[in-house]
Amino acid sequence: MSTPAAPSSARRTAPAAGTTPGTSQGPPRPRRTALLPTAALLLGALYCLLPVAWVVVASTKSGPELFSTFTFLPGSGFGDNLADLGAYRDGIYWRWMANSALYAGVGAALSTAVSAVSGYALAVYRFRGREAVFNVLLAGVLMPPVILAIPQYLLMAKADMTDTHLSVLLPLILSPYGIYLGRVYAEAAIPMELVEAGRMDGAGEWRIFLRIAAPMMSPGLVTIFLFQFVAIWNNFLLPYIMLSDDTKFPMTVGLFTLLAQGSNTPALYTLVITGALLAIVPLIALFLVIQRFWSLDLLSGAVKS
Repeated sequence: MSTPAAPSSARRTAPAAGTTPGTSQGPPRPRRTALLPTAALLLGALYCLLPVAWVVVASTKSGPELFSTFTFLPGSGFGDNLADLGAYRDGIYWRWMANSALYAGVGAALSTAVSAVSGYALAVYRFRGREAVFNVLLAGVLMPPVILAIPQYLLMAKADMTDTHLSVLLPLILSPYGIYLGRVYAEAAIPMELVEAGRMDGAGEWRIFLRIAAPMMSPGLVTIFLFQFVAIWNNFLLPYIMLSDDTKFPMTVGLFTLLAQGSNTPALYTLVITGALLAIVPLIALFLVIQRFWSLDLLSGAVKS
């Protein structure tokens, strides 16, 4: 006597572990690439890098090659351009480079210190008018620098400080955006329990800030320093208004004067392009160095927490 066949549902295999019953057990589907966002990012990267590529290629060309060869065809005059740039007016370009390093380095360091102290005070202390002060600073973030340039010049002229290094440095020390970042990072990185523990141990407020708060704020302070350095390095309007002695010019104003003279002396165009290329090198080096310390600070903060 034959045994009746089992129903077809009984012959089905059980679903694999970790899968939902009733779902397909075939190979996993490949992830679909978001073509539109990827294409938009590629176009944005091309838009940002194309001028840099042009400067790199154009700096290798001599004067005649700059106006007669294909745009992205390298030339043979990079060495001569460097020599001419260094010899122009007894090497004034290197003076401009040193001035830019002075303005950006000292200005960014002082601005970072002021932002750290101000941001810490706004985040930790409770006092009347704190939010009003912070809202005024936020209004300063929204204020275009071109609106402040003329009043700053009038203030410096009243103090008889125009055409000096301080006339460029002093307006750059107070950064509303840096103070905003300092407060936000202090609120996120500094537990109030540590501050209270330091006070209970008898530490003063400055000691608590220097020994406890500042090390914990270091990744944010590195970010503030980087933003300020780049902003001051690329600043043009303020030194253009404040300074008249070209030996005190930063690189942005110095290259602008060369570009203005290029309409009468086309040979100066190659010096402007080569100088613009060299102006990028310190920023790239700063990004590489600070990125290393930035990563170390983030890792150390994660371990301490």
